[in-house]
Amino acid sequence: MNHSPVDTHRFFGTFNDLVKDSNNEIVVCVPYIDVSAALESTDGTNIKIGAQNLNHEIAGALTGDVSVKMLRDIGVKYSVIGHSERRLYHHETDDFVNYKIKAAFDHDIVPILCVGETLHERELGIAREKIVIQIRTDLEGLPADLAKRTIIAYEPIWAIGTGKTASKEDANDACKFIRDEIRKMYGDDVANEIIILYGGSVKPENARDLFTMSDIDGGLVGGASLEPDSFAKIVNFDK
Repeated sequence: MNHSPVDTHRFFGTFNDLVKDSNNEIVVCVPYIDVSAALESTDGTNIKIGAQNLNHEIAGALTGDVSVKMLRDIGVKYSVIGHSERRLYHHETDDFVNYKIKAAFDHDIVPILCVGETLHERELGIAREKIVIQIRTDLEGLPADLAKRTIIAYEPIWAIGTGKTASKEDANDACKFIRDEIRKMYGDDVANEIIILYGGSVKPENARDLFTMSDIDGGLVGGASLEPDSFAKIVNFDK
């Protein structure tokens, strides 16, 4: 929950030039109020715009929500779904996340599904059990062709905004575990093609180490994405 539309125009006024030569896929998911400004500011660039959330209903008596159709109709191509903060503060269940993922695909929006464990769950030794429950429920009923297009972001909740980061080995092990679970559900083809991101205090200093691991395909970047210079360094980690 950062940046006004004016801030958003200003951000992309700097950021666009810094990443224009990148061959990496760049998706920036902004607050609802900034979507139009972000779309205008990135028109004709290599940057794609997403939302931070959506409601799976088309319309209705849901004051304060923004529907999947509204987002699709103004040009949004991606949406974060199931972020830990939505699950915690807005009590979004895995069943609700499942509805959202299916609605997103119905409206040509690619879901960026967030899964991950709390510090308490990690200390209890049930982190993987938690992730399995999330993945299997969140993707229930999704056919292989759509599962393959889903982007999964592993976000250890204990590392979000804390400055703590899982070691590159631990992060990779978690992403590999997720890929293996997808393999059990959908087979090798989907497991090999699905994009799995790591999210949890990703910053310029650790981006290269994380993104060059075998099962980490990129990052879900939080605080380090608020400043164009730091975000661009993450995007350009391979230069």
